[in-house]
Amino acid sequence: MDIIIETKNLTKSYGNSRGIIDVNLTVEQGEIFGFIGPNGAGKSTTIRTLLSLINKTSGEAKIFGLDCEKDKVQILKEVGYLPSEVFYYDNMKAKDLLNYSASFYGKDCSSRIEELSEALELDLNKKIEDMSLGNKKKVGIVQGLLHSPKLIILDEPTSGLDPLMQKKFFEIIKKENERGATVLFSSHILSEVQKICDRVAIIKDGRIIKTEKISDLKQSAYKKVTFNITDEAPKELNISGSKNVEINGQNIAFLYKGNINSLLDEIGKFQLTNIDITEPSLEEIFMHYYEA
Repeated sequence: MDIIIETKNLTKSYGNSRGIIDVNLTVEQGEIFGFIGPNGAGKSTTIRTLLSLINKTSGEAKIFGLDCEKDKVQILKEVGYLPSEVFYYDNMKAKDLLNYSASFYGKDCSSRIEELSEALELDLNKKIEDMSLGNKKKVGIVQGLLHSPKLIILDEPTSGLDPLMQKKFFEIIKKENERGATVLFSSHILSEVQKICDRVAIIKDGRIIKTEKISDLKQSAYKKVTFNITDEAPKELNISGSKNVEINGQNIAFLYKGNINSLLDEIGKFQLTNIDITEPSLEEIFMHYYEA
């Protein structure tokens, strides 16, 4: 299997500000690879360094086996990029902007623009300045995919999209992957990454702390459990598999890893007024699941 993205000890230093430190990534051809971490962890810095939007301090970065800085022009012809925030000339219509973007690739992208715009329900005749944040993000999606790139890099791509449009977006990305595109998908939302990715790298404080298959992550991940009871809560909660227990009056919250039926048996001993079992935040996972 060909390696599409490869970094070795990739470092970007901003002096006193945090950058990235010794980032080692390998993304294989045809993968949908997740890149997750809290906001400010180094995801965007890594991506911007890969695309040579900023220059690395040290280490190596390659895309398609080519040096990300020396071969930048050649690489970018085959890369589609959706930044976390999109900025455009306000007085341009969407179709004019997209046609202008397409001109850089030296091929007719008109049918592709129409296809993607229809799927995303994007009005191509509307001016950018008259668009909502969600519609501007749709323009960014079309712009990133209009030339059928071999590598798609997505940085927080669903921000600004409503749930229905997020579903359509994921369907589009899956189709792109099925036609052969490799995808690097950066997000701070674990559930998004779990839906679509094969493997995931987790970055915290500028360093990769774990690379794992999504299937393994799902099997071993914690759940966030919160419930309310009618009586005063006990001073201690003795439930095997619980962690970071917080007891406040009649409210009890903790992280849980183990058999869900056993958990429900234990909680069922209380007189409940409410219960909520959800996915923990990434910050909670970093603090408790990935402790060394």
